Amino acid sequence: MLYSMTSLGLRCSKRIRAVAFDVKNKLLKKLPTSNFQLLTFPIFANKTKNMIPHETIVALATPSGAGAIAVIRLSGANAITIAAEVFESVSGKDITKQKTHTIHLGHIVDGSKVYDQVLLSIFKGPNSYTGENVVEISCHGSVFIQQQIIQLLLRKGAKMAQAGEFTLRAFLNAKLDLSQAEAVADLIASDNEASHQIAMQQMRGGFSNEIAKLREELLNFASLIELELDFAEEDVEFADRTAFYELLNRIEFVLKRLIDSFAVGNVIKNGIPVAIVGEPNVGKSTLLNALLNEERAIVSDIAGTTRDTIEDELVINGIGFRFIDTAGIRETKDVVESIGIQKTFEKIEQAQVVLFILDGSGMMEAGSLEAVKIEIERIKNQYPQKALLTLINKKDLLPEALQAELHTEIDNLLLISAKNNEGIDELKNELLSFVNTGALRNNETIVTNSRHYDSLLKALEEIQKVKWGLDSDLSSDLIAIDIRTALHYFGEITGEVTNDELLGNIFANFCIGK
Repeated sequence: MLYSMTSLGLRCSKRIRAVAFDVKNKLLKKLPTSNFQLLTFPIFANKTKNMIPHETIVALATPSGAGAIAVIRLSGANAITIAAEVFESVSGKDITKQKTHTIHLGHIVDGSKVYDQVLLSIFKGPNSYTGENVVEISCHGSVFIQQQIIQLLLRKGAKMAQAGEFTLRAFLNAKLDLSQAEAVADLIASDNEASHQIAMQQMRGGFSNEIAKLREELLNFASLIELELDFAEEDVEFADRTAFYELLNRIEFVLKRLIDSFAVGNVIKNGIPVAIVGEPNVGKSTLLNALLNEERAIVSDIAGTTRDTIEDELVINGIGFRFIDTAGIRETKDVVESIGIQKTFEKIEQAQVVLFILDGSGMMEAGSLEAVKIEIERIKNQYPQKALLTLINKKDLLPEALQAELHTEIDNLLLISAKNNEGIDELKNELLSFVNTGALRNNETIVTNSRHYDSLLKALEEIQKVKWGLDSDLSSDLIAIDIRTALHYFGEITGEVTNDELLGNIFANFCIGK
């Protein structure tokens, strides 16, 4: 529930209450008061007219290369008039006079030359993706046709779009906030159900709405604290400290939950790295092939045949995993194999899950079980932060009594036969158990963006400073500084606070045409 001025303990007259709302509006517009001249903030992106580009841009919106259909997108004030110069409708209608969200059949022409029969879609601003006039030309997917139409539109006055420029304009025209714009890129890059679900939720505003709610509640208190500065000589408090502290506790709780979610969100977005390690020729490559259900890795009886790391991806129940088949770890004088072994240790450092695979055919030798237990403890001690699952391959060679003993003596153990595809489904289920999918099932907000994570950490630090200030009975002017800094970091996430360099870095990672 958002706190109102009165519910926050504004014990004052109507005149002072009006002053408080005026202070809040000034904060919303990011106009520093005289009390905050010592603070220097980055450029504030408040979508002023000089920030919004005026050129009409064009780009291919579909993947480059030949295909059945290609879509060429125009956006800008002159998008419809430029398109009208090269489009002849079969109905004879003037497209500049047609309604928004209409589709027209016709031809792209240059004088007497006809390039293609196309469908032309009109979206008039502000009711479009970018908030500007947008035209989308659906043509046949010939690369030659695509290039000819784009070149023709450039000659008529359009400018070639930069990477992410369509979505940048959507942000500048307040069609999306910055976190939603970043989610567009994540949605395009999503390659499994989990990453798609997270990106879709963020693009629909789930994350930004949660941040905006916290920011609004904190902003209400900030306006009251600032009001106290204007009445400092009267020694009055307009912000109820008890209610304020309760709000800070709730904001701290939400921020910690969002920060903790990054551990899951980051690996879901990028794929959970799983290192397959063990001595040479114990079945690591055979296991990778069994997991992927294809002959991806080299399988040979010659020890050391995997001399480099081999990576591939697999989606299990909507969660992406990146499997890394590493070179066998052993003493060797072979220079090339030694390089592969060194890379194995590097990959283990990067992995979240380690599959330690052993050759079951050697488990019947005297002392082998104790040696295995010692090796498992060594790996646990060397990589204490990694989830470790021990696999004993070639289970078909092991007597049932020995299998039972192994399960008793070794924790987190699976017996498999990679060659016969036995135990592979059980392994996939075990891998899923290492992923906290509760937040996904409950459709909770999950942070996947490192920029958001960094801003959340900084906002949390400022909120904790405010709490310390209240506990220490600091003056209102000092508390107000930390509140405003926290608001600043909230604004960084959604784009109320930004700068040209940040926007350039974000949208440079988009594809051209989006």
